[in-house]
Parts: sequence; structure tokens; C-alpha cells
Amino acid sequence: MDEAGAYHEQQIVGWIEKGLILPEHTAVKIKVDSGALTSSMHAVNLESYTHNGKPWVRYEVPVKDADTDELVVMQFERPVFRRILVRGAGGSDRRPVVKMSICMGNQVYEEQFSLRDRGDMTYPVLIGRRTIEHIGLIDVSDTFLLKPSCSQQEHEDERDKQQRMRDDESMVDGSAIDQPEQTEEELEAEE
Repeated sequence: MDEAGAYHEQQIVGWIEKGLILPEHTAVKIKVDSGALTSSMHAVNLESYTHNGKPWVRYEVPVKDADTDELVVMQFERPVFRRILVRGAGGSDRRPVVKMSICMGNQVYEEQFSLRDRGDMTYPVLIGRRTIEHIGLIDVSDTFLLKPSCSQQEHEDERDKQQRMRDDESMVDGSAIDQPEQTEEELEAEE
């Protein structure tokens, strides 16, 4: 069961997969990395702001579409779910974490992604252990075991179901519970 309470069929994935960033359905190559705790997505031009008293971030995700080889620049605005401090060989880096929807195989997953400029990395999306536990098992000897095949309707149905569950969980006596911004520290393995 994922953090939104949805059950997903467990899949076997290769250490590199093709997935879709939703809702745009842009195909990207994804590195599945059990050495990372939190998933990470290539993002540039991050702009933090406050919306209804809550921290939000506006950003662009420029990626080469894995199907067409065309550069696609997607623009997003998301509430900041939490912030993490990542320590690596190059020092430490404080990053916002947002929830994004991706399609792998025939399943839609709404997962936590830290945002950072991954322009110097081979893969624009890295899937960490928090997401892997929802997806399934990794076959480290193979790549591209899944073909993303999530329809727009499946994405909308999953998004609506998860939103209803979050709304139900956040209501106590008719009022929403304020979720404080969380900070955690994690180590990052270099790619």
C-alpha cells in the first residue's frame, strides 16, 4: 500500500526504465537506484513562494522525450511536501520535496521527488527506495522491462482517488490539520 492508501500490483523493474511524467505523458528514462532514499527529478528555475500561508514551489522540468528525442519543458507549481538536506561528495544541498505522478508499466504512482538540477546527470529522474517499495523489485541485470501504458483516464482516476483519501485523512472535526514543513537529512550516492 502506498502513502495515499492505494494498492499497486508489484512489478519487476530493470535498473533503467522508461516512464511517463504525468499529466503531460512525457516519456523519460528513469534510473532505479536503491542507494537513494528519496526519488529526485531534474528541475530548474525553482521559485519558492507562499500560497494560502503554505510553502509552494514553481519550477520547470526540461527533459529530452525518450520517444521523440525532442526537448520538452514542462512547468509545474506544487506545494512543498517537506525539505531535505542531502549530503554528498560535493557538499550538502537543501532541496524541496514535492509530490509528482509518474507512470511505470501500467501503474500510476504519486510519489515524493526532491527537486534539483540534474542537468549533469545521465538520467533526469532517479527513483529511490521510498518509491521502489511501492513499485516492486529491481532486476539489476536488465533494463527496460516495463513499457509505460497509463491512459489519461487512469491517471485522472488515480489522482482523484488519492486526493479523496488525503482529504479524508486531513479532516478532523471538519477542519484540516496543518502539516508542518519537515526537514530530514539523507546521504546521496553519487551517480
